[in-house]
Amino acid sequence: MKRDIYQLLQEWKESERRKPLVLNGARQVGKTYALKHFGKTSYEKMAYLNFEKDEKLKQYFDGTLDPKQLIKILSIHTEIEIEPHNTLLVFDEIQECPKALNSLKYFCEEANEYHVVAAGSLLGVKMAREKGFPVGKVNFLSMYPLTFFEFLSALGQGQTRQYLEEYKTYDPIPNPLHEKLTQILRMYFFVGGMPEAVAEYVKSEKLNVVREIQLEILTAYEKDFAKHAPPDEIMKIITVWNQVHRQLAKENKKFIFAAIRKSARGRDYEEAIQWLSDAGLIHKSHLVESPKFPLSAYADSDAFKIFLSDVGLLGAQSNLSPQVVIDGDSLFTEFKGALTENYVAQELIATRRKPPYYWTSGGLAEVDFLLEEEHEIYPLEVKAGSSQKKKSLLVYSEKYSPSKLVRATTMNLKHDGDVYNYPLYLISQFPL
Repeated sequence: MKRDIYQLLQEWKESERRKPLVLNGARQVGKTYALKHFGKTSYEKMAYLNFEKDEKLKQYFDGTLDPKQLIKILSIHTEIEIEPHNTLLVFDEIQECPKALNSLKYFCEEANEYHVVAAGSLLGVKMAREKGFPVGKVNFLSMYPLTFFEFLSALGQGQTRQYLEEYKTYDPIPNPLHEKLTQILRMYFFVGGMPEAVAEYVKSEKLNVVREIQLEILTAYEKDFAKHAPPDEIMKIITVWNQVHRQLAKENKKFIFAAIRKSARGRDYEEAIQWLSDAGLIHKSHLVESPKFPLSAYADSDAFKIFLSDVGLLGAQSNLSPQVVIDGDSLFTEFKGALTENYVAQELIATRRKPPYYWTSGGLAEVDFLLEEEHEIYPLEVKAGSSQKKKSLLVYSEKYSPSKLVRATTMNLKHDGDVYNYPLYLISQFPL
C-alpha cells in the first residue's frame, strides 16, 4: 500500500540537515514495510538488520561504536557493500540493542555521509527511559495507522483522493460523490487504518475477518504490556487501556480517574498513561482554558481526554458489531459519538503532526478541538451525524472572535457566515 510517509522519508533523504533517522510508531502500523519499500525504491542498495530476529547482531556493537568499523563489519555480515549516499542502512527493532541506539550519535558526528534509519516496536518507550539516547543527534518521524485519504488510495480510489486534495472552494461536493465518500468513511470507522486490517478488507471485504485481525492486534499489545512494561505498572497500564473506550462513551469525554475506582488519583496512573502514550497506543488531548499561542503553554496537565491510536481498534475494543456498518448512519453516533471524535483526533494528529487540544468554559460550553494555524486558533466542534447545533462554537466566538467557526459532521461542505461545515471525510484538508 502506498503510504504518505514515503514522501516524508524522501524529504529526509534530500535534507541538508539530515541526521540518522528514528522512525516512531505503534506496533504493526507498517514501519518495517515502509522502510523496506523506501530502501528498494530510493536507493541503489539496502542493508536491513533486525535486532530481534538476529540476536548475534548485538555482539558487533559490544566490540565498538566506531561507525567506520561498524560499516565494515555490517557489510561483511549482510554481504552488501554499505556505501555513503547510495545505501540505506536500516536498524529494525533497535530497542533490543541499546548500544546500537547509542551508535546513532557517532554516525551523526563522524559518518553522516551514511544514511541510517532506526525503527522498532515500543521504541518511544525505550527512548523515554534510555539514558544514553543520542539527543540532538537524530531526526525524528512518526508513523500512524492509515489516514482516511490513505484508505482511499488502498481502495483504488486515487482519483477521488486527488479530487479532494485539489478542492479549494466551499461549494458543496457533488451529492453522489458526497454520499459515496460518506459510505466509505462509514467503512473506515469499522476497518480503521491498521495495515493488516485494511489489506484484508481490500482483498475479501469480510468484516468478520477484519475484526479477528483487530482483536489479534489488541492481544499482541496486551502481551507487550506484560513483556516490556515496568512490573509495578503493568496492572495500571491494563486498567487505563481497558478504560479508554468506556470513558469516551461518556457525554463528557474527559478522562476521570474516579471512574476507575473512587479512590483513584491522577498521579497514581501518570506513569501508566505516559507508557501507553510513548508506545504510540494512545493520544492525549489536553484542556486549554485560554486559547493563546502556543497552545502547549496554556494546557492543563491534569485535565485531558484519551483517544486510541486507531478508530478500528476502538470499535474492536468496544465489541462493536459489523452490523452497525450495514445499518447505516448509526455508526457515527455509537457511544455518544466516541468513534467520530476519535477519528477526528486520529486524522488531525496524523496529518498535522501536532498534539490536539480542547477548550471548555466553566461547564457552559465545550469545543472538541482547537486548530492552531500560523496566525490564528480556530475552534472545531465535532458532531456525530448531521447535527447543526453550534452553541459551544457561539460561546467561544463571543469570547475570542475567531474569523472561522468550524464544524465536522456528515453533512456536505457548507459556508454560512463565519461557520464552516466540513464533511468528516475532508477535515484533514482544513483550511481549504
